[in-house]
Amino acid sequence: MGQPVTYIQAINQAMHEEFARDPKVFLLGEDIADGGVFRCTEGLRDKFGEERVIDSPLAEAIIIGACTGASLVGMNPIAEIQFADFITPAVDQLVQNVAKLRYRSAGAFEPHITVRICTGGGVGGGLYHSQENAAWFAHEPGLKIVYPSTPYDAKGLLKSCVRGPNCYLYFEHKKLYRSIKEELPAEDFTVPIGKAAVRREGTDLSIFSYGYMVHVSLQAAERMAEKGVSCEVVDLRTLLPLDKETILASAKKTNKVAVVHEDKKTMGMGAEVASIIQEEAFDYLDAPVWRICGPDVPIMPFSPPLEDAFLLNPDKVVRELEKLAAY
Repeated sequence: MGQPVTYIQAINQAMHEEFARDPKVFLLGEDIADGGVFRCTEGLRDKFGEERVIDSPLAEAIIIGACTGASLVGMNPIAEIQFADFITPAVDQLVQNVAKLRYRSAGAFEPHITVRICTGGGVGGGLYHSQENAAWFAHEPGLKIVYPSTPYDAKGLLKSCVRGPNCYLYFEHKKLYRSIKEELPAEDFTVPIGKAAVRREGTDLSIFSYGYMVHVSLQAAERMAEKGVSCEVVDLRTLLPLDKETILASAKKTNKVAVVHEDKKTMGMGAEVASIIQEEAFDYLDAPVWRICGPDVPIMPFSPPLEDAFLLNPDKVVRELEKLAAY
């Protein structure tokens, strides 16, 4: 084990190591050459050159389109979407082209792209710099969606994406970038895609979450323990495909379930998790599946008090968990 590194340093390390491992890896995105808005790509151009670390126009459709074409001739592109809010121009490329290309070509073409997407609120970004919209893409079977919550997973999952044979949407929550640290192994490692992680064992109710909300859920679980309620916290890590085996095992173990996510409640990931549990573990439930989510409002407010009102925090989660525990 080495020195503790932040979440953003873990992402940077993964890219440095994958660039060195595979000369076909390159990076395309806005303002990335000098390190990017959050310094996530720092040092890459100096080490690997401007032909592999390419500043793009402000045109997300071009970024994904160019990466798609490059992947089809054997390259291994990483695309950066500077903020998740900016991804809408690229939706046509991702949903209509990339996700369907293998089927359309009868397996002749298999796009391999890793799309890094900076997401989430809590840093005063306001409108167009704060959305958490991974659920938009969870409806598309031709994509895979990962959403790490720790530096270890940030590094290991990114490496798995770069080495894998699919189009991966890799969501990274900006509030995690410098707020957490973890010692990482010195040797090479990956984290399997499609496998959830139990972050805290419990017996009375299960909390399923991902990204930054995993840490909020762990704080809430600690406070529930002080009230005599044992909460299991499961980090989904991969949103498409979901790890149904771990989800169902935890639900059957505790008999009460809450899903916590920052995104809006309606048609969010919590609805899919709830559906899986109620279809395949209904007889084990002692209460309805509880969704603890962001409000159904169009935007993340810029005003700090309004942003606080929008976002979940341990206090809000505890209040909902108390209702579920008492059900």
